[in-house]
Amino acid sequence: MKINIAAPTTGLQKVVEIDDEAKLQNLYEKRMSQEVDGSTLGDEYDGYIFRISGGNDKQGFPMRQGILTNTRVSLLMQKGHKCYRQRRTGERKRKAVRGCIVGQDIAVLNLVVSKMGEKDIPGLTDDSVPRRLGPKRANNIRKLFNLTKDDDVRDYVIAREFTNKKGRSIRKAPKIQRLVTPLTLQRKRARKEEQMNSVRRNQQEAAAYKKVVAQRLAEQKEARRSLISKRRSTRKSQKVAA
Repeated sequence: MKINIAAPTTGLQKVVEIDDEAKLQNLYEKRMSQEVDGSTLGDEYDGYIFRISGGNDKQGFPMRQGILTNTRVSLLMQKGHKCYRQRRTGERKRKAVRGCIVGQDIAVLNLVVSKMGEKDIPGLTDDSVPRRLGPKRANNIRKLFNLTKDDDVRDYVIAREFTNKKGRSIRKAPKIQRLVTPLTLQRKRARKEEQMNSVRRNQQEAAAYKKVVAQRLAEQKEARRSLISKRRSTRKSQKVAA
């Protein structure tokens, strides 16, 4: 069985082939996301703790989390499911995947170093690869460099320099997302002021409308009163004439 070990802290990974069945017995019946003591795989991994992140069998079918079996199963999948990519809108397809339990027919098993040991593993922990792409979000940059709110995030963006086809050196850096600047605060204040102006304008228009409605009702009442008084006066004059 091939063991693909990855170290997130150094950015390196190493493939090791283990044929000793006594060592592989410690991996069988383990599930994905479970941790394995490194000393069971060899003395060079003493003190290390690995986490099982996945794997695939000899035919290339990947392991999928949540399927509690060590065999291959066929599942009806749709958009959003793991190990499946939708080709047409609304399409569902039955695909074969492996369960999340490690079995004997696993060809490659993926492990992630969750705890480092005392000794360095050649090709895995003795060197480090710099990150080519850094975080874009402002809070993630602060978290990576342990910055405070007073530090300027724009000075800590991970950028890269390269030479283009024309021979000019170009510096490429990501656009920082959710960066709070005086301009963004000004725009936020402008949006809030526009909302408040809209509320005030609506209140004034509603008050003016109510005033007009009350005035019209008062005019209608006055017209009705005058009409009733006219009718009464005509009736009285008719009675007097009779």
